[in-house]
Parts: sequence; structure tokens; C-alpha cells
Amino acid sequence: MVVTVAATGPGTDAESVQSTFFASRYVRDALPRYRMPERSIPREAAHQIISDELMLDGNPRLNLASFVTTWMEPECDKLIMGSVNKNYVDMDEYPVTTELQNRCVNMIAHLFNAPIKEDETAVGVGTVGSSEAIMLAGLAFKRKWQNNRKEQGKPYDKPNIVTGANVQVCWEKFARYFEVELKEVKLSEGYYVMDPMKAVEMVDENTICVAAILGSTLTGEFEDVKLLNDLLTKKNKETGWDVPIHVDAASGGFIAPFLYPKLEWDFRLPLVRSINVSGHKYGLVYPGVGWVIWRSKDDLPEELIFHINYLGTDQPTFTLNFSKGSSQIIAQYYQLIRLGFEGYKSIMENCKENAAILREGVAATGRFDILSKETGVPLVAFALKDSSRFTVFDISENLRRFGWIVPAYTMPPDAEHVAVLRVVVREDFSRSLAERLVGDIVKILRELDAHAAHAMKASTVVAAQAAGDGAAAKKSSLEIEREIMARWKNAVNKKRTGVC
Repeated sequence: MVVTVAATGPGTDAESVQSTFFASRYVRDALPRYRMPERSIPREAAHQIISDELMLDGNPRLNLASFVTTWMEPECDKLIMGSVNKNYVDMDEYPVTTELQNRCVNMIAHLFNAPIKEDETAVGVGTVGSSEAIMLAGLAFKRKWQNNRKEQGKPYDKPNIVTGANVQVCWEKFARYFEVELKEVKLSEGYYVMDPMKAVEMVDENTICVAAILGSTLTGEFEDVKLLNDLLTKKNKETGWDVPIHVDAASGGFIAPFLYPKLEWDFRLPLVRSINVSGHKYGLVYPGVGWVIWRSKDDLPEELIFHINYLGTDQPTFTLNFSKGSSQIIAQYYQLIRLGFEGYKSIMENCKENAAILREGVAATGRFDILSKETGVPLVAFALKDSSRFTVFDISENLRRFGWIVPAYTMPPDAEHVAVLRVVVREDFSRSLAERLVGDIVKILRELDAHAAHAMKASTVVAAQAAGDGAAAKKSSLEIEREIMARWKNAVNKKRTGVC
């Protein structure tokens, strides 16, 4: 790369000379990290400096921790770059972009079987991911519950929401930010989703909704929304309450309609009043875009909708933020019309088949228990059968040597003693990559086995030497294993990180 620099050395006049970047002073001069520099630098130098630092980031395609889309077609990339300078909220100035968002809302609503008449349009909005979508849906439930309680002359200061302990952290944020009690159904070993029966037992007159997950971040499993709807309908009839359901379909919303069309989880169930889905996950769009769809206008209180006119015309808005880019909205519309139902179904089938290949390969090692189900989000979650010599955290750390980013984490209460690895299979994760990953896992297992055997032998020798003439007894292998297990449990307690 050529950089234009000023020559100011002895015996030279200040003049513009051509030099390669790596022959310029910008390579050897330290850049300010926390304060803005006093002087400008050439654009080529700024670009190269930042590019060099970004080389140390992980490869997004090999980031198997994330559900987020990491590849799109070049044609869509062009659309994204062509609209990156459009502010979505300027609806009057960019009416076509607004229309594309409305088309997306209606397409997704029909995909979720919303009861929309021919002359009606769907009720929904594009968001910055499912986190904002969940906040908006939660606010709608809270306000509608408060209004009903006021009409009945009852207290409305202690709302609660019932979820499983496997919910994504955004639900905890909603509860804390908007002062709603979060009542979590605890998990148990072997059952890592919300139990509908336990959830309904926790419902009371202050429950604004029960949140079900279509695609748990822990194991990819779909919760039984149909059973939840039936049990809650019965309880509502017995008590006179009207507790609704929200479906967090962040991961599964763009999977279930194509792979499991007969599965009843959406607006076909009467108590499902709103659904959120992440366009930037299996909606196949770069981050960040999400969607929230309401069953009808009655489920979104009008008082939560703001009307502004200082951008040119009257514009209704129901979002937590204001300015945001238009690129992801346009990209979502591209994917919907480019792929159609046929294209999405084909991609989801590929993901499911590649997940099955990976699952078989991991199981064939004989070293892991598979915790994820075959029905659900295409991912593989697995735990070591024997963690006495090394842990899933050791495997996760060693996989980075091969470029793979595979998360290791512990389950939520009351299954926190279970530690797992999880691989998310996305559109761009091919069969060849799945086979390569299994091969690398096998290599790491062999290395860790050898290291553990060496460490065990060394510990035995040290213990024998310390025993001397028999004054101290040599530690048995069982005692050493117990010490290792204690250290591992301590490490696990310190590594209760969240999952994507």
C-alpha cells in the first residue's frame, strides 16, 4: 500500500513523497488509545492500522458460539452498502424503505399464522434484534395488565412474568429495567427447558404473561407451547383471569415454519398474543435486526405508540431507540423475496442434516453425552461423560488453536453442575467443516488424555518422594482424582458465563 507522507528531514524541503505504509513513521509511532490524537494521519494509514489490529479477531465463519448470520450473498452486500447512510426513522424522506419494512412485517405475520383478514395489515415493527422486540412486547403486556387492573379497582404495582430459567438475559433485563418480577421455573438434569405444568402453577393474578421459548439457547430445544396454551386456558377459565402467552422465537421462528409446519406454537394458539424473532439469526441477515408481531391491534395499547411530525409528516413509532440504519431492513426483504419459502426450507434442511452429521461424529468418540434434541434449532450441545481428568472448558480453550470458537458453559439453576459445549450450525457451516471439527476434537481429546496421564504419573512420583521412608502414605489415584475434581468445580463456579 502506498501512503503519501511529508519529508521533513535535514537538507530536504517539505514535499510530498510516495512511500509504502510499512516504510512510513506510522508503523513505528504509537497511536493514542484513550485520547483523540492531535494530528491527522492519511486515510490509507488509518485503514491499514485498523486492519492490522482486526486480524487478531476470530474468524466469524468459525465462531460456532453465535446464532448470528455471518454470510450473505454479494448482491445483498451491495444493497446494504448502498443504504448504509439512510436513517430508518426518516420515513417521509425514505418512503420506499418504510414500505419494505411493512412488507416484511406482513410476510412474517402470515408465516406465523396471524389471524389477518384480507383487508387488514399486520401489527408489528422492525427492531434492533430480539432484545428490543422482547422489551416492546413486555411493555405492551405490562400496560394492558395495568389498565385492566385499574378498571377493576385492583392494585397494579406488582406485575410478574413467568419464564423458564433457560431464558436469554434480555428477559432479565426487561424485568429489572421495567420493574417486573421474574418468576423462573428451575431446570433439572436431563430437562433443560421450561416445564409447562410448573409454569402454570406459578401463574397468579399479577402475571402479565408466560414467556415460552422456541429454541433454547442452551440446547436448541423447542418448549411445548401447545401444552402451555392448553393448561393456561384451563387455569384462566377456572380463575377468571386472562393470562396470555408470548413466544420468544428469536432462534426458532425462521426454522419451525419450514421444518416443522404441523407444530402448533404460533398464532394458531389462542393465548399467543405476540411473537418475536431475530432476522439476524435464522432470518439470514447480518446483525442487527429483529421483529415483533402482535396478534391484533387490541394487543398493542395505543398509548404506547408515539406520533411525531417534525420529520415532515405524522409518523407513528413504537421503539426504544430512534435513529437506526435501514440496511438490515432492506437485507431482510431481499432474503424473503430472494429465497422464498422454498429457499428457506432448503437452507434449514441443510442445517439440520449437517447438525446430524456433527452429532453422529461427536457421539462416535464415545466420550460425550449429547444433550441437544434432534428436533429444534440445528445445534449440538454435548457434555463429557468423564470430567475427572479435564473439562469442557479445556476442550473449548484448545479448539481455539485450530481457529474454532466453541463455547463452554454451565447450565442455569438447578442444573448448574452440568457443563457443556455447544456448536451452532448455521447456513455457512458445511458438512466438510463439521467433519473437520470432529477430527480436531478427537485430536484434542488424545492430547488431553496424554497430558492428564503424564500429570497423574508426575503427581504419583512426587507423592512417593514426599513419603520418604514411609512416614507419609502415598496418595492413591482416587484421592488425586478427587483433588482434580475439586479444582475443576471451583473453576466451573468462576466460569458461569452467559451464552449467545
